[in-house]
Amino acid sequence: MKKIVLAYSGGLDTSCAVKWLQERYGAEVICFSAFLGEVKNPSVLRKRAFRAGAKRIYIEDLKKEFARDFILPALWAHARYEGKYPLATALGRPLIARHLVRIARKEGAEAVAHGCSGKGNDQVRIEVGVRTLDPRLKIVAPLREWDFKSREEEVDYARENGIPVEATKKSPYSIDQNIWGVAIEAGILEDPWQEPPEAAYRITRSPEKAPRAPKYLVIEFESGIPVGLNGRRMPWVELIQKVTQLAGAYGVGRLDQIENRLVGIKSREIYEAPAATVLLSAHEELEGMVMDREFLHYKRLLSEKYSELVYYGLWFTPLKQALDQFFQSNQKRVTGKVRIKLSRGEAVCVGRSSPYSVYSERLATYSEKDAFDRRAAEGFMKIWGLPYEGTKGN
Repeated sequence: MKKIVLAYSGGLDTSCAVKWLQERYGAEVICFSAFLGEVKNPSVLRKRAFRAGAKRIYIEDLKKEFARDFILPALWAHARYEGKYPLATALGRPLIARHLVRIARKEGAEAVAHGCSGKGNDQVRIEVGVRTLDPRLKIVAPLREWDFKSREEEVDYARENGIPVEATKKSPYSIDQNIWGVAIEAGILEDPWQEPPEAAYRITRSPEKAPRAPKYLVIEFESGIPVGLNGRRMPWVELIQKVTQLAGAYGVGRLDQIENRLVGIKSREIYEAPAATVLLSAHEELEGMVMDREFLHYKRLLSEKYSELVYYGLWFTPLKQALDQFFQSNQKRVTGKVRIKLSRGEAVCVGRSSPYSVYSERLATYSEKDAFDRRAAEGFMKIWGLPYEGTKGN
Protein backbone atom coordinates (compact mmCIF):
# COMPACT_ATOMS: atom_id res chain seq x y z
CA MET A 1 0.00 0.00 0.00
CA LYS A 2 1.40 3.36 -1.04
CA LYS A 3 -1.10 5.62 0.76
CA ILE A 4 -3.22 5.15 3.86
CA VAL A 5 -5.73 7.70 5.11
CA LEU A 6 -5.87 7.55 8.91
CA ALA A 7 -8.81 8.81 10.98
CA TYR A 8 -6.71 10.91 13.34
CA SER A 9 -7.94 12.22 16.69
CA GLY A 10 -4.62 13.44 17.99
CA GLY A 11 -4.89 11.12 20.98
CA LEU A 12 -2.46 8.48 22.15
CA ASP A 13 -3.67 5.63 19.92
CA THR A 14 -3.80 7.45 16.60
CA SER A 15 -0.61 9.41 17.24
CA CYS A 16 1.24 6.14 17.77
CA ALA A 17 -0.57 4.67 14.76
CA VAL A 18 0.95 7.22 12.35
CA LYS A 19 4.47 6.04 13.12
CA TRP A 20 3.46 2.38 13.36
CA LEU A 21 1.76 2.38 9.92
CA GLN A 22 4.90 3.82 8.36
CA GLU A 23 7.08 1.18 9.99
CA ARG A 24 4.75 -1.73 9.29
CA TYR A 25 3.57 -0.95 5.76
CA GLY A 26 6.10 1.56 4.47
CA ALA A 27 3.14 3.69 3.42
CA GLU A 28 2.60 7.40 3.17
CA VAL A 29 0.19 8.30 5.96
CA ILE A 30 -2.38 11.04 5.41
CA CYS A 31 -4.28 12.11 8.51
CA PHE A 32 -7.91 13.18 8.58
CA SER A 33 -9.33 14.88 11.67
CA ALA A 34 -13.04 15.52 11.92
CA PHE A 35 -13.67 18.65 13.97
CA LEU A 36 -16.89 17.67 15.75
CA GLY A 37 -16.28 19.90 18.71
CA GLU A 38 -13.44 18.22 20.55
CA VAL A 39 -10.45 20.03 18.98
CA LYS A 40 -9.75 23.38 20.64
CA ASN A 41 -6.57 24.21 18.77
CA PRO A 42 -6.20 22.83 15.21
CA SER A 43 -2.64 24.12 14.99
CA VAL A 44 -1.61 21.88 17.91
CA LEU A 45 -3.29 18.93 16.23
CA ARG A 46 -1.53 19.67 12.95
CA LYS A 47 1.86 19.96 14.66
CA ARG A 48 1.31 16.70 16.52
CA ALA A 49 0.38 14.83 13.33
CA PHE A 50 3.48 16.03 11.50
CA ARG A 51 5.69 15.25 14.51
CA ALA A 52 4.28 11.73 14.41
CA GLY A 53 5.26 11.46 10.73
CA ALA A 54 2.14 12.33 8.72
CA LYS A 55 2.66 13.40 5.10
CA ARG A 56 -0.47 15.56 5.05
CA ILE A 57 -3.38 16.28 7.34
CA TYR A 58 -6.94 17.35 6.67
CA ILE A 59 -8.62 19.12 9.58
CA GLU A 60 -12.25 19.82 8.77
CA ASP A 61 -14.91 21.53 10.84
CA LEU A 62 -17.89 19.22 10.45
CA LYS A 63 -19.99 20.40 13.39
CA LYS A 64 -22.81 21.78 11.22
CA GLU A 65 -23.00 18.60 9.14
CA PHE A 66 -22.82 16.51 12.30
CA ALA A 67 -25.62 18.43 13.99
CA ARG A 68 -27.86 18.54 10.90
CA ASP A 69 -27.41 15.05 9.45
CA PHE A 70 -26.66 12.95 12.52
CA ILE A 71 -27.68 14.57 15.82
CA LEU A 72 -31.03 15.91 14.59
CA PRO A 73 -32.31 12.55 13.28
CA ALA A 74 -31.24 10.94 16.57
CA LEU A 75 -33.09 13.66 18.50
CA TRP A 76 -36.25 12.99 16.51
CA ALA A 77 -35.84 9.28 17.20
CA HIS A 78 -35.28 9.85 20.95
CA ALA A 79 -32.24 7.65 20.54
CA ARG A 80 -30.69 6.31 23.74
CA TYR A 81 -28.92 2.96 23.69
CA GLU A 82 -30.24 0.69 26.44
CA GLY A 83 -32.38 3.59 27.59
CA LYS A 84 -29.47 5.76 28.75
CA TYR A 85 -26.56 6.46 26.41
CA PRO A 86 -27.46 9.20 23.87
CA LEU A 87 -24.97 7.82 21.33
CA ALA A 88 -22.64 10.84 20.99
CA THR A 89 -19.63 8.81 19.87
CA ALA A 90 -21.71 6.36 17.85
CA LEU A 91 -23.28 9.22 15.86
CA GLY A 92 -19.92 10.67 14.93
CA ARG A 93 -18.43 7.49 13.48
CA PRO A 94 -20.52 7.18 10.29
CA LEU A 95 -19.73 10.82 9.55
CA ILE A 96 -16.02 10.02 9.89
CA ALA A 97 -16.47 6.98 7.62
CA ARG A 98 -18.18 9.16 4.99
CA HIS A 99 -15.26 11.59 4.88
CA LEU A 100 -12.58 8.91 5.10
CA VAL A 101 -13.96 7.50 1.87
CA ARG A 102 -14.11 10.96 0.28
CA ILE A 103 -10.50 11.80 1.15
CA ALA A 104 -9.22 8.36 0.14
CA ARG A 105 -10.77 8.88 -3.29
CA LYS A 106 -9.31 12.38 -3.51
CA GLU A 107 -5.83 11.19 -2.56
CA GLY A 108 -5.94 8.00 -4.60
CA ALA A 109 -5.29 5.96 -1.45
CA GLU A 110 -5.73 2.21 -1.44
CA ALA A 111 -6.60 1.96 2.24
CA VAL A 112 -8.00 3.73 5.26
CA ALA A 113 -7.09 3.16 8.90
CA HIS A 114 -8.52 3.94 12.31
CA GLY A 115 -7.44 3.89 15.94
CA CYS A 116 -10.30 1.79 17.31
CA SER A 117 -9.57 -1.10 19.64
CA GLY A 118 -10.18 -4.72 18.73
CA LYS A 119 -12.88 -5.12 21.36
CA GLY A 120 -14.64 -1.80 20.96
CA ASN A 121 -17.71 -0.73 19.02
CA ASP A 122 -16.13 2.03 16.96
CA GLN A 123 -14.21 -0.38 14.74
CA VAL A 124 -17.56 -1.77 13.61
CA ARG A 125 -19.11 1.65 13.03
CA ILE A 126 -16.25 2.93 10.91
CA GLU A 127 -15.53 -0.26 8.99
CA VAL A 128 -19.14 -1.10 8.17
CA GLY A 129 -19.62 2.50 7.08
CA VAL A 130 -16.55 2.44 4.83
CA ARG A 131 -17.46 -0.91 3.30
CA THR A 132 -21.00 0.23 2.67
CA LEU A 133 -19.81 3.35 0.87
CA ASP A 134 -16.75 1.92 -0.94
CA PRO A 135 -16.04 -1.82 -0.58
CA ARG A 136 -12.89 -1.50 -2.72
CA LEU A 137 -10.96 0.23 0.04
CA LYS A 138 -8.76 -1.86 2.32
CA ILE A 139 -9.06 -1.22 6.04
CA VAL A 140 -6.16 -1.32 8.49
CA ALA A 141 -6.72 -1.43 12.24
CA PRO A 142 -3.37 -0.97 14.05
CA LEU A 143 -4.81 -1.67 17.50
CA ARG A 144 -5.85 -5.14 16.31
CA GLU A 145 -2.38 -5.82 14.92
CA TRP A 146 0.30 -4.23 17.06
CA ASP A 147 1.94 -5.84 20.08
CA PHE A 148 1.19 -3.16 22.67
CA LYS A 149 -0.70 -4.68 25.58
CA SER A 150 -1.48 -1.49 27.49
CA ARG A 151 -1.78 2.25 27.14
CA GLU A 152 1.31 2.54 29.33
CA GLU A 153 3.33 0.77 26.62
CA GLU A 154 1.93 3.19 24.05
CA VAL A 155 3.02 6.14 26.19
CA ASP A 156 6.55 4.72 26.22
CA TYR A 157 6.47 4.21 22.42
CA ALA A 158 5.35 7.80 21.91
CA ARG A 159 8.13 9.15 24.09
CA GLU A 160 10.76 7.01 22.37
CA ASN A 161 9.68 8.38 18.98
CA GLY A 162 9.30 11.99 20.04
CA ILE A 163 5.53 11.97 19.60
CA PRO A 164 3.82 14.56 21.85
CA VAL A 165 0.70 13.15 23.53
CA GLU A 166 -1.44 14.27 26.46
CA ALA A 167 -2.01 10.85 28.04
CA THR A 168 0.29 9.90 30.89
CA LYS A 169 0.68 6.84 33.04
CA LYS A 170 -0.91 8.75 35.91
CA SER A 171 -3.86 9.90 33.77
CA PRO A 172 -4.53 7.12 31.25
CA TYR A 173 -8.11 8.05 30.34
CA SER A 174 -9.33 7.53 26.81
CA ILE A 175 -11.51 10.49 25.84
CA ASP A 176 -13.83 10.96 22.88
CA GLN A 177 -15.63 14.30 22.80
CA ASN A 178 -17.97 16.05 20.42
CA ILE A 179 -20.75 18.61 20.75
CA TRP A 180 -23.31 15.94 21.74
CA GLY A 181 -21.28 14.48 24.59
CA VAL A 182 -18.12 12.93 26.01
CA ALA A 183 -17.16 9.27 26.41
CA ILE A 184 -14.54 8.46 29.04
CA GLU A 185 -12.83 5.10 29.46
CA ALA A 186 -9.77 3.31 30.91
CA GLY A 187 -7.84 3.64 34.14
CA ILE A 188 -9.72 3.30 37.40
CA LEU A 189 -13.02 3.47 35.49
CA GLU A 190 -12.55 -0.15 34.48
CA ASP A 191 -13.38 -1.17 38.05
CA PRO A 192 -17.20 -1.01 38.17
CA TRP A 193 -17.17 -0.66 41.97
CA GLN A 194 -15.06 2.50 42.00
CA GLU A 195 -16.75 5.89 41.83
CA PRO A 196 -15.42 7.96 38.91
CA PRO A 197 -12.99 10.59 40.20
CA GLU A 198 -13.82 14.21 39.45
CA ALA A 199 -10.63 14.44 37.39
CA ALA A 200 -12.21 12.11 34.81
CA TYR A 201 -14.97 14.54 33.88
CA ARG A 202 -14.48 17.18 31.19
CA ILE A 203 -17.60 19.33 30.67
CA THR A 204 -19.77 18.95 33.76
CA ARG A 205 -19.38 20.30 37.28
CA SER A 206 -19.96 18.08 40.28
CA PRO A 207 -23.63 18.41 41.32
CA GLU A 208 -22.44 19.09 44.88
CA LYS A 209 -20.58 22.16 43.62
CA ALA A 210 -23.35 23.39 41.32
CA PRO A 211 -25.22 26.61 42.12
CA ARG A 212 -27.84 26.29 44.84
CA ALA A 213 -30.39 28.41 43.01
CA PRO A 214 -32.08 26.63 40.08
CA LYS A 215 -31.93 27.94 36.54
CA TYR A 216 -34.67 27.81 33.92
CA LEU A 217 -34.20 27.20 30.22
CA VAL A 218 -36.93 27.87 27.66
CA ILE A 219 -36.26 25.92 24.48
CA GLU A 220 -38.20 26.80 21.36
CA PHE A 221 -38.87 24.23 18.62
CA GLU A 222 -40.02 24.69 15.04
CA SER A 223 -40.95 21.51 13.17
CA GLY A 224 -38.94 19.45 15.63
CA ILE A 225 -35.81 21.60 15.36
CA PRO A 226 -34.56 23.52 18.41
CA VAL A 227 -34.26 27.10 17.17
CA GLY A 228 -34.22 29.28 20.28
CA LEU A 229 -33.04 29.43 23.88
CA ASN A 230 -34.48 31.78 26.50
CA GLY A 231 -36.07 33.99 23.87
CA ARG A 232 -33.01 34.23 21.65
CA ARG A 233 -32.92 32.62 18.21
CA MET A 234 -29.67 30.81 17.48
CA PRO A 235 -28.21 28.25 15.05
CA TRP A 236 -28.51 24.58 15.95
CA VAL A 237 -24.80 24.07 16.73
CA GLU A 238 -24.62 27.19 18.89
CA LEU A 239 -27.74 26.14 20.78
CA ILE A 240 -26.25 22.73 21.56
CA GLN A 241 -23.05 24.33 22.82
CA LYS A 242 -24.90 26.87 24.95
CA VAL A 243 -27.11 24.22 26.57
CA THR A 244 -23.98 22.14 27.22
CA GLN A 245 -22.44 25.07 29.06
CA LEU A 246 -25.53 25.93 31.12
CA ALA A 247 -26.61 22.39 32.00
CA GLY A 248 -23.04 21.21 32.54
CA ALA A 249 -22.60 23.88 35.22
CA TYR A 250 -25.39 22.13 37.15
CA GLY A 251 -23.87 18.65 36.81
CA VAL A 252 -26.59 17.55 34.40
CA GLY A 253 -25.94 14.67 32.02
CA ARG A 254 -23.48 12.45 33.89
CA LEU A 255 -24.04 8.78 33.09
CA ASP A 256 -22.37 5.73 34.61
CA GLN A 257 -23.53 2.42 33.17
CA ILE A 258 -22.66 -1.17 32.51
CA GLU A 259 -23.15 -1.39 28.78
CA ASN A 260 -23.55 -4.36 26.43
CA ARG A 261 -21.07 -3.89 23.62
CA LEU A 262 -21.71 -5.20 20.16
CA VAL A 263 -18.72 -7.57 20.34
CA GLY A 264 -20.35 -9.44 23.22
CA ILE A 265 -18.62 -8.11 26.32
CA LYS A 266 -19.91 -5.85 29.04
CA SER A 267 -18.08 -2.61 29.70
CA ARG A 268 -18.30 0.14 32.28
CA GLU A 269 -18.92 3.43 30.46
CA ILE A 270 -18.80 6.99 31.75
CA TYR A 271 -20.54 9.67 29.71
CA GLU A 272 -21.20 13.38 29.95
CA ALA A 273 -24.12 14.59 27.86
CA PRO A 274 -25.71 17.75 29.29
CA ALA A 275 -27.11 19.07 26.00
CA ALA A 276 -28.37 15.66 24.90
CA THR A 277 -30.03 15.08 28.26
CA VAL A 278 -31.84 18.42 28.18
CA LEU A 279 -32.81 18.48 24.50
CA LEU A 280 -33.97 14.86 24.32
CA SER A 281 -36.16 15.44 27.37
CA ALA A 282 -37.53 18.70 25.93
CA HIS A 283 -38.35 17.15 22.55
CA GLU A 284 -40.04 14.15 24.17
CA GLU A 285 -42.16 16.38 26.39
CA LEU A 286 -43.27 18.55 23.48
CA GLU A 287 -43.98 15.57 21.25
CA GLY A 288 -45.98 14.03 24.09
CA MET A 289 -48.21 17.10 24.06
CA VAL A 290 -48.97 17.10 20.34
CA MET A 291 -49.14 13.39 19.37
CA ASP A 292 -51.68 10.70 20.21
CA ARG A 293 -51.21 7.78 22.58
CA GLU A 294 -50.87 5.01 19.98
CA PHE A 295 -48.19 6.89 18.07
CA LEU A 296 -46.19 7.66 21.19
CA HIS A 297 -46.32 4.13 22.56
CA TYR A 298 -45.34 2.53 19.27
CA LYS A 299 -42.58 5.06 18.71
CA ARG A 300 -40.88 3.86 21.88
CA LEU A 301 -40.47 0.43 20.35
CA LEU A 302 -39.03 1.87 17.15
CA SER A 303 -36.75 4.21 19.11
CA GLU A 304 -35.16 1.26 20.86
CA LYS A 305 -34.50 -0.48 17.54
CA TYR A 306 -33.17 2.73 16.00
CA SER A 307 -30.76 3.18 18.91
CA GLU A 308 -29.47 -0.35 18.42
CA LEU A 309 -28.91 0.23 14.70
CA VAL A 310 -26.89 3.38 15.41
CA TYR A 311 -24.92 1.70 18.20
CA TYR A 312 -24.21 -1.30 15.97
CA GLY A 313 -22.80 0.86 13.18
CA LEU A 314 -25.68 0.29 10.75
CA TRP A 315 -26.22 3.94 9.88
CA PHE A 316 -26.30 3.57 6.10
CA THR A 317 -28.70 0.60 6.05
CA PRO A 318 -32.22 0.47 4.56
CA LEU A 319 -34.01 -0.13 7.87
CA LYS A 320 -32.28 2.78 9.59
CA GLN A 321 -33.07 5.08 6.68
CA ALA A 322 -36.69 3.94 6.66
CA LEU A 323 -36.98 4.67 10.38
CA ASP A 324 -35.53 8.13 9.75
CA GLN A 325 -38.44 8.81 7.42
CA PHE A 326 -40.94 7.64 10.02
CA PHE A 327 -39.55 9.84 12.79
CA GLN A 328 -39.31 12.85 10.50
CA SER A 329 -42.88 12.47 9.24
CA ASN A 330 -44.52 14.00 12.34
CA GLN A 331 -42.06 16.75 13.17
CA LYS A 332 -44.13 19.64 11.80
CA ARG A 333 -46.42 19.30 14.81
CA VAL A 334 -43.47 19.40 17.22
CA THR A 335 -43.55 23.18 17.38
CA GLY A 336 -43.70 25.17 20.59
CA LYS A 337 -41.77 25.87 23.78
CA VAL A 338 -40.54 23.75 26.67
CA ARG A 339 -39.38 25.06 30.05
CA ILE A 340 -36.64 23.04 31.76
CA LYS A 341 -35.60 23.55 35.38
CA LEU A 342 -31.92 22.91 36.08
CA SER A 343 -30.97 22.01 39.62
CA ARG A 344 -28.11 20.03 41.06
CA GLY A 345 -27.65 17.07 38.73
CA GLU A 346 -31.18 17.29 37.34
CA ALA A 347 -33.01 18.71 34.36
CA VAL A 348 -36.79 18.52 34.77
CA CYS A 349 -39.49 19.72 32.41
CA VAL A 350 -41.79 22.11 34.27
CA GLY A 351 -43.73 23.63 31.39
CA ARG A 352 -44.67 23.17 27.74
CA SER A 353 -46.86 24.90 25.18
CA SER A 354 -47.67 24.34 21.50
CA PRO A 355 -50.17 25.59 18.90
CA TYR A 356 -50.64 21.91 17.98
CA SER A 357 -51.35 20.74 21.52
CA VAL A 358 -54.01 18.04 21.92
CA TYR A 359 -54.08 18.57 25.68
CA SER A 360 -57.39 19.99 26.87
CA GLU A 361 -57.56 21.56 30.32
CA ARG A 362 -61.37 21.49 30.12
CA LEU A 363 -61.29 17.71 29.77
CA ALA A 364 -58.46 17.08 32.25
CA THR A 365 -59.53 19.43 35.07
CA TYR A 366 -61.30 18.43 38.26
CA SER A 367 -62.54 21.98 38.81
CA GLU A 368 -65.89 23.54 37.93
CA LYS A 369 -64.56 24.01 34.38
CA ASP A 370 -64.77 20.24 33.83
CA ALA A 371 -66.38 19.44 30.45
CA PHE A 372 -65.79 15.67 30.51
CA ASP A 373 -68.99 13.61 30.20
CA ARG A 374 -68.63 11.28 33.18
CA ARG A 375 -71.83 9.44 32.34
CA ALA A 376 -70.23 8.18 29.12
CA ALA A 377 -67.58 6.40 31.18
CA GLU A 378 -70.06 3.73 32.36
CA GLY A 379 -70.73 2.51 28.83
CA PHE A 380 -67.04 2.61 28.06
CA MET A 381 -66.26 0.45 31.11
CA LYS A 382 -68.80 -2.18 30.04
CA ILE A 383 -67.53 -2.41 26.47
CA TRP A 384 -63.84 -2.31 27.46
CA GLY A 385 -64.23 -5.14 29.98
CA LEU A 386 -66.72 -7.22 27.94
CA PRO A 387 -64.16 -9.71 26.51
CA TYR A 388 -63.02 -10.63 30.03
CA GLU A 389 -66.32 -11.03 31.86
CA GLY A 390 -66.45 -14.32 33.70
CA THR A 391 -63.15 -15.62 32.34
CA LYS A 392 -61.71 -16.03 35.85
CA GLY A 393 -64.91 -16.98 37.63
CA ASN A 394 -65.24 -19.84 40.15
